[in-house]
Amino acid sequence: MDRRQFIKTAGAAAAIGAPSLSALAADEIAVGSIHDLSGGLDIYGKPMLDALTLAIEEQNAAGGLIGRKLKLISYDPQSNMQLYAQFAQQAALKDKVAVVHGGITSASREVIRPVLDRAKTLYFYNTQYEGGVCDRGIFCTGVTPAQTVGKLVPYAMKKWGKKIYVVAADYNYGQITSQWVKKFAQENGGSTVAIEFFPLDVTNFGPTISKIEAAKPDMVWSALVGGAHISFYRQWAAAGLNKKIPLASTTFSVGNEQIVLSAEEANGYLLAYNYFESIPTPENKAFLDRFHKRFGADYPNVTELAMGTYQGFKLWAQGVKKAGSVDPAKVTTALESGISIDAPSGKVTIDGPTHHCVLNVSIAEVKDKKLNILQSFSQQPPSDTSAVCDLKKNPKDNQQYVIKV
Repeated sequence: MDRRQFIKTAGAAAAIGAPSLSALAADEIAVGSIHDLSGGLDIYGKPMLDALTLAIEEQNAAGGLIGRKLKLISYDPQSNMQLYAQFAQQAALKDKVAVVHGGITSASREVIRPVLDRAKTLYFYNTQYEGGVCDRGIFCTGVTPAQTVGKLVPYAMKKWGKKIYVVAADYNYGQITSQWVKKFAQENGGSTVAIEFFPLDVTNFGPTISKIEAAKPDMVWSALVGGAHISFYRQWAAAGLNKKIPLASTTFSVGNEQIVLSAEEANGYLLAYNYFESIPTPENKAFLDRFHKRFGADYPNVTELAMGTYQGFKLWAQGVKKAGSVDPAKVTTALESGISIDAPSGKVTIDGPTHHCVLNVSIAEVKDKKLNILQSFSQQPPSDTSAVCDLKKNPKDNQQYVIKV
């Protein structure tokens, strides 16, 4: 994998705020970033940090927030759960950040969340995930399965057929998302012929590829995650199966896998997310112009997770403005009022009872390393999480529900 091409400016972005290198000025607001800049998940973390960097620089250029400048403090947990816990504690207790934006996997979120809850530090988790987190201390700005899987499964089944073979990462997101795939397949008259899980460090998919070929599904659904799992797509194409059995995913491309792979290896994959660079709006074009001016014209692709992070910061900033304070309780109350932003992906609104987002979702196809939108769905609510979470009725709720599917 050619990592050099991946976000060549990430190192410069990280240098903006290495942990505790300098004291925070009395009039500065510290913003914590806990994103993997090394380790197996850095393909996701580097673009997220870049997006947060741009958002903070833009806010500072506009005069800061409530009359104060913002300082980014970046921590690299190196895809290590112990470091996630350590840096969450350092951000809250030592560096006194006003908010933390961070975490990629659900495992990392569930390490960070209790630490920040105890410290009463506001937490934004800006990653697509399996849904169900119900906690007033956190805002989850990424898409959930009802918003993406619920759209992509029937679309792909109508296009390709009703038998689905699922391959997924062996942790919360993969396990729970596979159940949503099964649910939506059944609701649309289809079935999952098999579901297989893989630890994040697995690179040999040969036996599974043989099983898929023997099962003859109409499609493969991928919820694979991380740099190691890119091997699946390479081995899938090497076996010639990418020409025979189509593939849909709600994880592919969030690490810019379509850039790492050849066009031949990835063409034809179907995806569903809140954000694609190909969204044809003036707001998105203006954003991309600013992003490329900051990070270079050859920046490969602004990912779903990068946009989630950019939007997460913008939502928090709107909450601060409305509250007139960075006090977590006041900002939370402001955000719960239903704050909206006009983002590059379209309108994004905080759903007060769940602390999740109502947002647009699109289905796109991979073609020659680009992600071309095929169909869009406006203002999709987080209906999976809203079925189990109502923080207005139960403000002391603090858990992740496993939503029955």
